[in-house]
Amino acid sequence: MSNNRKLPVGIQDFEDLRTNDYLYVDKTVYVYQLKTSGKPYFLSRPRRFGKSLFLSTLKAYFLGKKELFDGLAIAELEKDWLEYPVFHLDLNVEGYIQVDSLYNALDTNLRQLEEQWGKNVTNTTPASRLSELIRHAYQKSGRKVVVLVDEYDKPLVNTLDKADVNESIREILKGFYGVLKSADAYLRFVFLTGVTKFSKVSVFSDLNNLMDISLNEIFSGICGISETELIRYFEPEINCLAQKNGLTYEIVLELLKKHYDGYRFAKRSEDMYNPFSLLNTFFNCDFGNYWFSTGTPTFLAKMLQDGDFEIPDLENNIHVSVSEITNYKAGMNNPIPILYQTGYLTIKDYDKEFDEFILGFPNEEVKYGFLKELLPVYAPQYAVQQKFSAVFFIKTLRAGDINAFMHNLRAFYAGIPYDLIKKAQKTERYYQFIFYLLVTLMGQFIQTEVKTALGRIDAVIKTANTIFVFEFKMANYGTAEDALKQIDSKNYLIHYTADGRTLVKIGAEFSEQECGLSRWKIE
Repeated sequence: MSNNRKLPVGIQDFEDLRTNDYLYVDKTVYVYQLKTSGKPYFLSRPRRFGKSLFLSTLKAYFLGKKELFDGLAIAELEKDWLEYPVFHLDLNVEGYIQVDSLYNALDTNLRQLEEQWGKNVTNTTPASRLSELIRHAYQKSGRKVVVLVDEYDKPLVNTLDKADVNESIREILKGFYGVLKSADAYLRFVFLTGVTKFSKVSVFSDLNNLMDISLNEIFSGICGISETELIRYFEPEINCLAQKNGLTYEIVLELLKKHYDGYRFAKRSEDMYNPFSLLNTFFNCDFGNYWFSTGTPTFLAKMLQDGDFEIPDLENNIHVSVSEITNYKAGMNNPIPILYQTGYLTIKDYDKEFDEFILGFPNEEVKYGFLKELLPVYAPQYAVQQKFSAVFFIKTLRAGDINAFMHNLRAFYAGIPYDLIKKAQKTERYYQFIFYLLVTLMGQFIQTEVKTALGRIDAVIKTANTIFVFEFKMANYGTAEDALKQIDSKNYLIHYTADGRTLVKIGAEFSEQECGLSRWKIE
C-alpha cells in the first residue's frame, strides 16, 4: 500500500481498534440512540457485516470506557459515563455439528462470567446458570446488567440441514434466551445480533419483548458502509486503488459500487457497502470476491433445487411480504427469507400498495459467486469442464460462431449425470435454467423468459455485435423448426430490429432419450 493508514481487516474488538490507531467509521451515534430509546433489541445482518464490532462498541460504552470514544460522535452526546456489569456472550466459538457443541459454547461463556460474579453449584443447566449470574451481578454491583449476544443464531443456522440436531438446539436456546425475559427487572440493556430471526415456534416465542430493528429506517446504517461514509473516510484508499490499477478515481468508485454496494435494510434507506469486501479490496489494492469466499451456501443451493425455484427471478424479481423476510419458521422449506437474511438477496424496491419487498442480488460479487455455487449442484460435471467450457463458449460467442457454441453446449448437457436429469424430470425449464447459469457465468448479458406482446422469449443473449434469440422445445412437444416458427409467428425480433446489431434466431430441441440437446436450427 502507498499510504500508512491501518485498516481494521478482521478487527472486531473496539478497544483494540481504538488503542492501536486503526481507521474507524464512526457508528457511535447509534449507540446513544439505542441506549436512550429502549432496552431489549434484536439486529439481523449478514455475516461479516460489522455486527461483532458494533457489539464490542456497546460493550466498551457500557463499561464506561470514556477515553476510547474521544473524538467520536457520542463524546458530544453522552454526559454520564456509568459502568455496568456487561455479559458479552459470543456464540461464534463452535462449529455446531452436534448438540454437545452448543453445550460447550454456552459453558465456555458462562464459566468466564462465573469467575467474575460467582458460581452456584446447584445450578447445572445453561438457563439456570445464566439466571443466577444476572441476579448475582445485579446484587454485587448495585447496577442492572447489560447482556450482549453475538451471533445468537449461529447454532441454528449451521444445522438447518440437520433437522434432529436443529430441533434439539432450538429447544435449548429457547430456554436459555427465555431467561432474558424473566430477568427483565435486573437488566439495563439487551442486544442480540444474528443472521435470521427464528420466530413463532422457535426461540423468539419466549423472548417476544425484543424490539427488532433489522428493518428500521433509523438504524439502517448501523452496520456496513454507506457511500457517504466511503467517500468521507476512505479517500486515500480510493486514490491508492486507482493508482495501483491504472484507473481514475471516478471509475474506481463505479467499480466499488458495482461489486460491493447494493445492500438495503429498510423500505427507504441508503444502500450499504459490504465492509469486509471493501476493507480487503483497499488492503490488497485489488478487486476480488472476498466476502463470498468466506463461506458457501451449499445447503441453500440444494434448497432452491429441491423447491424448484425460478433461479433467474433472483435477479430483482422475488416478491415477498415484509413479514416473510423478517421471520424464519422452523421446518420452513422456503429458502428466500434465509437468502435475504444471509446476504445473498437484498431489498431492491418496496411496493407500498401490497406491502411487498422486491428482492434481488445486491451486487456482482454476490450474484456471480452464488450462481457459480449453484451450477455444480445442477450440473456436477461443471467442476471438471469449467475451464474448457467457459473459455470455448466465450470465444465462439464473441466470434459469432453460434454453430460451434451449440456443439459445445450439446457436449456440456451430455455430461450431466442421468440420475440428476431424471430427478429434474427433464423439463424444458430445467435445460433452460442450466443454459442461463452457464452463459451468465461467462459474463454475457442474458435474459430469460423475456415478455413480449404475444408471448415469452426463452432466452436472449447480447454481445457487442450480435443479439441471439433462443427458443427451446422438448422433442415430445415440438422440434427445432417449430421453435423457429414460434420466434417468427410471435414477432420476437421486433423489439430488437432498431438496435443495429445482427439478429440471429436459434431453435433448440431437447430430447429425453438423449438426455440433452439433440438438434438445433439457426437463421
